[in-house]
Amino acid sequence: MNGIPLTFSEHQINRTILGGPKVTDPASLNISVILLNSSGSHFKLHVFENLLQCGFHTIVSVEHDSSNFTDDVSKRFPMIKFLVPLEKTNDGDLINLAMSEVQTDYVLVLRDSLNIPANFMPSHLAERLTAESPYCIVPRLLDKNRAALPCAFSPSAERTHFVIDSSSEIANGKKTLFPFDFIGLYNRKKFIELGGFDWTIASPYWQNLDLAVRSWLWGEQTVLTSLLQFSYIDENPVNDTTYNLDYLRYYLKNELPKIRMEQGCLKKSSFPVFLLRSSCGIMEARRQFNAARTWVEKNKFRYKMDLQTLVQNWSRDDENKDK
Repeated sequence: MNGIPLTFSEHQINRTILGGPKVTDPASLNISVILLNSSGSHFKLHVFENLLQCGFHTIVSVEHDSSNFTDDVSKRFPMIKFLVPLEKTNDGDLINLAMSEVQTDYVLVLRDSLNIPANFMPSHLAERLTAESPYCIVPRLLDKNRAALPCAFSPSAERTHFVIDSSSEIANGKKTLFPFDFIGLYNRKKFIELGGFDWTIASPYWQNLDLAVRSWLWGEQTVLTSLLQFSYIDENPVNDTTYNLDYLRYYLKNELPKIRMEQGCLKKSSFPVFLLRSSCGIMEARRQFNAARTWVEKNKFRYKMDLQTLVQNWSRDDENKDK
């Protein structure tokens, strides 16, 4: 497994960039869009048209597979910037790359598998959503039958195990642990300061959770909004929470570190705990553990809390709201 990246732009792949506005409309929103395309969807052209009507500063269309992209599309939509990877990578890596192509304060990450209506982001809504400058704002998501999907995720503990509870109840400003399916309105500066997605974690679920939990441990917040909603065109994705090497990397960076003297610390004495959880041999487990210790040491002053404190604070905040 590759070393843990320290910056969001650390990993660079071969890619083609086409199109994009030569001059920016001064009346455009202080929001850009990253559209993740998973297939050669016939809805794509309609999506492009609807996004252009909203007045976003920049729209970056990201292809997962270069074979789905044709130059004709870029010629038809010259105002859209197209990012076409020439080698295989994952969602988080593509979002990191696309973040480098925009300059706005906020970036909305969407998918072509969503029903994206025209004019869904008027300027007054954009201002209201970003007024308090949270790290990430998560919209309400519906399935293809317009039933609400669980988008409110909260951390809790069962005995010594960290668990995540889910709910489809959405309230403006309510906390959520992570954005479902990467979909959300991200504060670009905070995203970069957090280091972006860890491209070495291939599993979408663990990659998404890694950055999300890190953001909370480092003092940022992700909140829900009912003012923005999208529905899936077909089947919505299901989180694959299989424990594997990707889980171990997430676990080492987020669940195992503790706060000591107001800084993050992954103690040597934690290795036996990790070894019991790991599915690899002792040599590989030692290598993974040492890499994580180095990463935590380099970021030790970024940690504002550990996972235990996050769970306790979350529960306490919920109890106070219920009073």
